[in-house]
Amino acid sequence: MIPFLLRRIGQGLVVIWLITMAVFALFFVAPNDVARTLAGRQATPETVALISERLGLDQPIWKQYLDFVWRALHGDLGYDYYHQVPVTTIMAQALPITLSLVVGSALIWVSLGITNGVISAVRPRTLTDRSITTFALFFYSMPSFLLGLVLLYFLYYQLTLRGITIFPAGGYAPLEAGFGEWVRHMVLPWFTLALVQAATYTRLTRGSMLDVLGEDYVRTARSKGIGERRVVLRHGLRSALTPVVTQFGIDVAALLGGAIVTEQVFSLPGLGKTAVDAINQQDLPVIIGIVLFASAAVVVANIVVDALYAVLDPRVRLH
Repeated sequence: MIPFLLRRIGQGLVVIWLITMAVFALFFVAPNDVARTLAGRQATPETVALISERLGLDQPIWKQYLDFVWRALHGDLGYDYYHQVPVTTIMAQALPITLSLVVGSALIWVSLGITNGVISAVRPRTLTDRSITTFALFFYSMPSFLLGLVLLYFLYYQLTLRGITIFPAGGYAPLEAGFGEWVRHMVLPWFTLALVQAATYTRLTRGSMLDVLGEDYVRTARSKGIGERRVVLRHGLRSALTPVVTQFGIDVAALLGGAIVTEQVFSLPGLGKTAVDAINQQDLPVIIGIVLFASAAVVVANIVVDALYAVLDPRVRLH
């Protein structure tokens, strides 16, 4: 197990290194005037000269790259000249919002998806199975922006017209404003993201459970008189969760870089909305910081998922 983890960590570091090279080439080598590009369209000549001096753009490319990596390793993701603050400051303000959205919706979509998938698998080709499958396909086919607008229309607009103000139109309330207020602002975004994601987990769990429940060791467990509930949950579900965990790791890591559509619909100033605003403003230092953070999150998530395989399925041997 330890050699496997060390090897996967080493591979992850190589991937991150390649990403830093790609990001550096894209933003620091490709532009004709790097300082002007990083400063933005409204930068003054003095600002451009200051950026050129701070980044050492008169140095050889290899020296600029080493300085770029060294600063990133020490948590320095650059300076946002558009807002006159470090990039880490902007990301520190946006990350808690994205974390609130991703963690809350992940709990909902995993619970809903696995539960529906198991129920559908143990009752194949029944009305229950067909109903759950239809439910999953319906939300799987629905764009998240459309679902978000539908929820806003019925649960905010229509209720507000009738004098019932349960959900806000959007925005974010930090935990400091109170747990109830925080939940009230996050419920609609949570379910918008969770219902779309849960459809994938329902299908994954159902298909994996159907395969596992047909295995010899499951039939052996049943022949020994073990209760069906224990067979399904302890022997079947544990092995069937391997593809679900894989998908979960990829989804959460990707969304940590910003659930762009959901954040835009509900005006949540998380990493996704911050990235969109930065692209519109050509605020390249912020884009670079978010790209590096999102890439690192995906690499770490994949390492964690690989380590969980051996815990979930004893048949998996990690060498």
